[in-house]
Order: sequence, then C-alpha cells, then structure tokens
Amino acid sequence: MRYLDPKNYFTFYRIFGKHPFLLISFLNNVLPLEEGRRIESIEYLPAEFTPRIPLFKYSFINVSCKDNEDRQFIVEMQMLWTNSFMNGVLFNASKAFIKQLEKGEQYELLQPVYAVSLVNQNFDLETDAYFHHYKIVNIEMPDKLMTGLEFVFIELPKVKARNLKDRALGVLWLGFMAEIKDLDESISAKFLEHKELKEASDILMESAFNSAELESYDRYWDSISVEKTIWYDARKEGKVEERDEIVGRAYKEPIINLKFRTVSE
Repeated sequence: MRYLDPKNYFTFYRIFGKHPFLLISFLNNVLPLEEGRRIESIEYLPAEFTPRIPLFKYSFINVSCKDNEDRQFIVEMQMLWTNSFMNGVLFNASKAFIKQLEKGEQYELLQPVYAVSLVNQNFDLETDAYFHHYKIVNIEMPDKLMTGLEFVFIELPKVKARNLKDRALGVLWLGFMAEIKDLDESISAKFLEHKELKEASDILMESAFNSAELESYDRYWDSISVEKTIWYDARKEGKVEERDEIVGRAYKEPIINLKFRTVSE
C-alpha cells in the first residue's frame, strides 16, 4: 500500500475541496477561532481568488468557502514562497471581503474573512515558530482590534522538523500535511487515531486514483520542479529582488500594503 503527498494539487483539492467534513475539521482545529464560534457547516465558493503570477502559476492551490455565519475562509497550499506572495494573500482576502456587498448595501453586513496559508518553505528564519497569526491591531494598544481580516501562515518544514508529541487534532492535521511524502508505504499511527485523519489518509491511497489521475498527479510535480528551477536559478544569479518585483507587477489591480503586528495567542 502506497500513499500520495497531500500537498499535490490533486490530493489537496480532493481532501479539502470535495469533503466538507474534512475542511470543517481542519479549520475548527487549526484556526484560532473565538470560543463558541466553531464552524458547523460550509458552502464552497468558486475558486476565483488565485494569483495572476505567470512564473509561479502551479505552486498555488486554494479552496474557498463560507460557513453558517457567512464568515469566509480561503485555505491555500503554497509550494514556493516569495515576499510578494504575502501581498497576494492580502489581495485575495481583501477582494473576498469587498465582494460581500452589493452597491449601496450597509457596511455592517460585512463578515470576517480568514486566509489560511500552508507554506512548504520556511520564510521567517528569525524564529522557530511555525504558526503565524496576524490581525489588524492598534499599534499603541494591541488589545484593540479592527475586525474583518485575519491571516494565518504555517511553515510546514518547521512542523515536520519537530517531534510532535502533542495529539491535539489541529497539530496532527499540520503534521499530516507536513510529513507524508509521495509514495510513502506507511502512515504514522498517530494520523489514524482520529476519524477525520483516517478518512484523509484513505483518500491518499494510490489505489484510489486511476491511471489518468496519477499521470496528472505526476505532471503537477514536474511543473513544480520547473518553477523551483526558476526560483533557485534566480537566487544563484542574484536576481531575487528583481524576480520579486516582476511577480509583484503581475497583479493587475493595485495592492494596498498594510503593516500588521502579530497577535500572540
């Protein structure tokens, strides 16, 4: 028995884009939601919030939904990272927030938007923390918040590097995404202790995919390899800043840069 990698486009979408029960479990256990405000049901939304970045069009996957309280959630898997992608996350979440209202409607109808980004590269080398939660806060009085947009960035390599003894379901979900590799012949027993992760594990079995799907799965990795080559060649040639500038210009609409302070949970 062999398993596929959950970070691949096809497996990620099959787990979270086809099984609302699994997406609800992931969000409820990973997001720092307020007490008493767990997600009870979701409705999938069109996946229109995708970055228009020609150089990195395959490295990004997302699933969008809204819950029973009309809160919106954008869950994405980011295989490669540049500084410009944080602007992309901000842009997509802001766009989702704005599009809630028709012209002339009251602002009080707006509901929060949460952007959750699983990143397959380490981008914050100044800390060992892998979970980064951002809110819009008053700089002088951080306990005063402007509600509406929240952002969570998770560095999966840091999760994988830890010996995770915590059996909390949220931690296990992140370990599941970080640790399982392409064609692993077994999955850690810790991922089979919860029915949600057991179901997600079954979805990853190679035997659950037909030959055409497996071919598409492999082609996705080929596309990622090409984009990684572009990435590392740019680094070797000292063109990282130039590359990031090109990526930033790929967004046709203007991006508003805001400063955030991390709110420690």
